[in-house]
Amino acid sequence: MLDNIKDAVRKFLSGSSSYEQAVDEFIKDLQKALISSDVNVKLVFSLSNKIKERLKKEKPPSSLERREWFIKIVYDELSSLFGGDKQPDVVPDKIPYVIMLVGVQGSGKTTTAGKLAYFYKKKGFKVALVGADVYRPAALDQLIQLGDLIKVPVYGEQGNYDAVGIAKRGVEKFLSEKYEIIIVDTAGRHGYGEETKLLEEMKNIYDALKPDEVTLVIDASIGQKAFDLASRFNQASKVGSIIITKMDGTAKGGGALSAVAATGAIIKFIGTGEKIEELEVFNPRRFVARILGMGDIETIIEKMKALEDYDSIQKKMEEVMSGKTKLTLRDFYKQMIALRKMGPLSKILQLMPGVNMLGQIPEDQIKVGEVKMRRWMAIMNSMTYQELDNPSIIDKSRIKRIAFGSGTEIDEVKELLDHFNNVQKMLKMIKRRKRDVEKLFGQFGNTG
Repeated sequence: MLDNIKDAVRKFLSGSSSYEQAVDEFIKDLQKALISSDVNVKLVFSLSNKIKERLKKEKPPSSLERREWFIKIVYDELSSLFGGDKQPDVVPDKIPYVIMLVGVQGSGKTTTAGKLAYFYKKKGFKVALVGADVYRPAALDQLIQLGDLIKVPVYGEQGNYDAVGIAKRGVEKFLSEKYEIIIVDTAGRHGYGEETKLLEEMKNIYDALKPDEVTLVIDASIGQKAFDLASRFNQASKVGSIIITKMDGTAKGGGALSAVAATGAIIKFIGTGEKIEELEVFNPRRFVARILGMGDIETIIEKMKALEDYDSIQKKMEEVMSGKTKLTLRDFYKQMIALRKMGPLSKILQLMPGVNMLGQIPEDQIKVGEVKMRRWMAIMNSMTYQELDNPSIIDKSRIKRIAFGSGTEIDEVKELLDHFNNVQKMLKMIKRRKRDVEKLFGQFGNTG
C-alpha cells in the first residue's frame, strides 16, 4: 500500500496532464492501492465520494496550488478512515498500572509484551512482566529472553497450568516491590474462530486481577476480519485498547487498521517490525502522512497552517484599523513568521492584491527583501516582551544592546524601528481617510 500511494502522489504532483484528468487518475490509483491492501470496498468508495464532494463544494486558498490543495483533502479524508484526530493516551494516569494483554495465538502477543515493556522503560517507568500463557510451551521462555534483553524482570511458573493463579501471584509480587507498570501476557486461542473462548478467558483473568487496562493484540494479516474481533472485544472489555502487530509484513495492514477504526475502538500502538523498539504510538494523521509521502504532505500542511496564521493576522489588522487595539512589534514578528511559512517571497508577492499591477519586481530586490526579513527577525528575537509590545521605550542604550545581541548593526535596528513607525503613521492616515469617507457618505445619506 505505502509504495503504491506514494507513487500516485508523486505522479499527481509532478504530472503534465490536466488537473481534472490527474484527479480522476489519482482517485483510481488510490482505490486500487486501498482495495489491494484489503480495505473494505464500501469504505473505499465512500472515501472516494467524500473527496469528490469536497472538490465540488470547496475552493482552494489563494496561496495553495490546486494539486497541493487536493492532496490536503485526500490527507484529511484518509486520516478519518484510519481513526481521524483520536490521540491515544499512552501514559498511565495512575501508578501502579496493570496492563493485561489478550489475543489469539500467533498474533505476536508475547513479543508485543516485551516491546511494550521496553517502550515504558524508555519513558522512565519501573516495568515488570508476568507470563501467564500456560498453553504454549515456549511462551514463558520467550518472555524471559525478552526480559533479559531489555533488563526487565519476568514472573512465571514453569509447568503450572493455573493461568489465573500465576497472573494473580505475579501481579501481587511486583506490586509489593513497587513496580509502576506491570504487563501480563495471557494465553491465546488458536485461530480467529475462537473469539468466544478468548473473551471468556479474558473475563476470568480480568475478574481475578482487576487490571487497569485490557489490550487486545491483533495480527494485521487478518485484514477486514479485525472488525468482528475488535467489535466483540470493545463490547466485552471495560477498559479496552488495541495493538495491531506486523504492519510491516502484510498487504492487509490497511484493512485491519480501517476495520478496527470503524468499530470506534482505541488503537494505541502498531508494530512496525521485529525489533524490540519497533512499536510506535498510533497516530492516524502521522500514519497517513507517511503513506502519502512525508515530505510532500508536510510542506502542504505547513502552508495550510500558515494560512490559519495569516487569517488571525488579518483579524488583528481589522481590529487595529477599527481602533480596538494597536499594532505592536510582536504582531509584526508574527506576520513575518507567517509569510516565511507560506514560501519564497517572490511567490507570496504574486498573491498580494495590487502587487501584480506594479509590474515584475526585480529578483535582486526580492533577495534583499528576504535577507532584510531574516535580519529584522533576529533583531526582534533580541528584544524583551516589553520592548516588542511598546517599542517607544527603546532608547539608544537599548538599541545598542539589541544590535549586539542579534549580531546586527545599530543602523539596522534603527531602520526596523523607523519602518515600524512609518507603518503606524500610514495606518493612522488610512483610518482618518476612512472616517472622512464615512462622514461624506453620512452627509449624502442625510440629504433629501
